[in-house]
Amino acid sequence: MKPVRKAVLPVAGMGTRVLPGAKTTPKEMLNVVDRPILSYIIAEGRAAGIEHFVFVTGRGKGAIEDYFDHHPELEAQLEAKGKLDLLADIQGELPRPGEMSFVRQMAPLGLGHAVWCARDIIGDEPFAVMLPDMLMAADVPALKQTVDAYNTVGGNVVVVEQCPEGQAHKYGIVALDGQAGRLNRMTGMVEKPAPGTEPSNLFISGRYILQPEIFALLAEQGKGAGGEIQLTDAMARLMALEPFHAFEYDGVTYDCGDKIGLLRANVAFALKHPDLADAARAAITALL
Repeated sequence: MKPVRKAVLPVAGMGTRVLPGAKTTPKEMLNVVDRPILSYIIAEGRAAGIEHFVFVTGRGKGAIEDYFDHHPELEAQLEAKGKLDLLADIQGELPRPGEMSFVRQMAPLGLGHAVWCARDIIGDEPFAVMLPDMLMAADVPALKQTVDAYNTVGGNVVVVEQCPEGQAHKYGIVALDGQAGRLNRMTGMVEKPAPGTEPSNLFISGRYILQPEIFALLAEQGKGAGGEIQLTDAMARLMALEPFHAFEYDGVTYDCGDKIGLLRANVAFALKHPDLADAARAAITALL
């Protein structure tokens, strides 16, 4: 069983749910407290042992590549002013040589197409998919939990979460071969099932570990929901060939591609920030 060393981050989306904020700033670069969303995602990936991040970008996403690069003028100013802790914080996020690659998705053809764009860099090995607008707060990073689950069962692993009561018709719901504990064999996926027909109360969330055979299926995958090439359609086909497991991770997810989700993430992360928690709590209390 090959280890999971690479992760695909689809960052080409326009962020329409957080407009106008995402008009000139990529939604993945919107701040949660004191750093962009992507900063947390990369930290999560590194904690899971990811050695190579593949960003699938699009038009207007140059700020992402710039963020993970040196800023000589800024670094020189911080050093001259003696702000060495801040300088170390900034430099600590810089990638190691060869740790990051950037490929272009030329048209918004869907998540499945975005993942397929990374095929040549991923090659013939399992890989993670990290949806960068889904910020997952957990004591043990979400992808680390998922990789540990993968190391137990192999195959393909999909992170799932419990659906709010009566809301299953809004999500992609997994069907399971029995449900015991947090890691269970999948038998199918149903996109937005009619109320009362859902096969479980677990919906597909923002982290996946997939085998490279998915690329051949994506290459011939037709358009699905929304007129886009859907990753879940190819996953459903791969399930007939390889085992899939659903993993219910231990943590809380914040959908930062949504205005209220982004607000919730800012509040939650501010309240846990080692330097800002007390001031944040006082400010929030005063507002309420």
